[in-house]
Amino acid sequence: MSNTPYHAGRHFLQIPGPTPVPSRIEQAMIRPIMDHRSAEFAEFSSRLLQSLKGVFKTENPVIMFPASGTGAWEAALTNTLSPGDKIVMFETGQFSMLWQVMAKRLGLDVDYIESDWRIGVDAQAIARRIEADKAHEIKAVAVVHNETATGCCSPVDEVRKALDASGHPALLMVDTISSLGCVDYRHDEWGVDVTVCGSQKGLMLPPGLSFTAVSDKALEASKSAKLPRGFFSWEDMLGPNANGFYPYTPAITLMYGLEEAIKMLNEEGLENVFARHAKLARGTRAAVAAWGLENQCSDARYYSNAVTSIRMPEGHSADRFRKIVLENFNMSLGAGLTKVADKVFRIGHLGDTNELTIIGALGGVEMGLELAGVPHNKGGVQAAMAEFAKSIGVEPAKAA
Repeated sequence: MSNTPYHAGRHFLQIPGPTPVPSRIEQAMIRPIMDHRSAEFAEFSSRLLQSLKGVFKTENPVIMFPASGTGAWEAALTNTLSPGDKIVMFETGQFSMLWQVMAKRLGLDVDYIESDWRIGVDAQAIARRIEADKAHEIKAVAVVHNETATGCCSPVDEVRKALDASGHPALLMVDTISSLGCVDYRHDEWGVDVTVCGSQKGLMLPPGLSFTAVSDKALEASKSAKLPRGFFSWEDMLGPNANGFYPYTPAITLMYGLEEAIKMLNEEGLENVFARHAKLARGTRAAVAAWGLENQCSDARYYSNAVTSIRMPEGHSADRFRKIVLENFNMSLGAGLTKVADKVFRIGHLGDTNELTIIGALGGVEMGLELAGVPHNKGGVQAAMAEFAKSIGVEPAKAA
């Protein structure tokens, strides 16, 4: 028996992923397991793979693996590149750092453009690398669209324009693990060659599915790529996928949930989903500003609509603050990672969430700041409420 005291009401999971799983998706996943070699499964699977294309905004294949997003990172690299190939990556935070660590382990020559974890990808810095590469030794550029650790979102379309302006043939790879289904993303229109994603954030599922959306150019590169691949082979997947099957046992229960998740996104409409996330992000940032605290993302043009990372005042522990919030209000906030460990806390406002959820979360943060003795101004929740009211055309009533 657990010694943890009972907390009435639901737990507020306000980390930037995994996000809470909606009851519709939970219910969809408790269906009986299908025979994954049956005609019924093939029809279900083919329909699901086709519907995935709409979320990525692509007409090309989306390849699904039973793995976390880290598996999709590996699939992107191993299916397109060879040992010693040069790849340019940009430091936006913890997850860009981990992807470049993987690239080095796989034997790639990584040109990692360092930054301060306070901005998104600087497309011009990438442009300078690309323009200097007259021999076309750079085989790929890989960036994180939305950096979960810092709350910085990057302009993928600007990176594509930089590549096009130079006429450079490098592949463009993009991690959308914390942006797909939250922030506008256009695989085909933006000329992305490999888009990487996972199931546990904007897609509202438990962890366990990873995806690579692939261009014709990426598929062509996979024919000559020499990095070893086994489990994550696109070729092994695409053959059976053509008939709705897989080369090994698929994650059937998660696929049931994915079908329901895509239905939910389409019922709301992707543009409405993006607008909702933008509104919740604006409300959260309004609260942060009212408290007098500092956003980890230092440039407004990079603000994330999925997560806000908040810097603690000097001399105050973010981890102690998060512990106080958890123990007193049954709410989990995101931790600071590596370079910003104990220096920031993160509020996730992505997935199946709305204004009232965020108001509750911000209320817990404001009370926690008071209990933890963190210097701040009161009124963050009211600032968020005013932002939400403004977004629906309602001006806050003035006191009599």
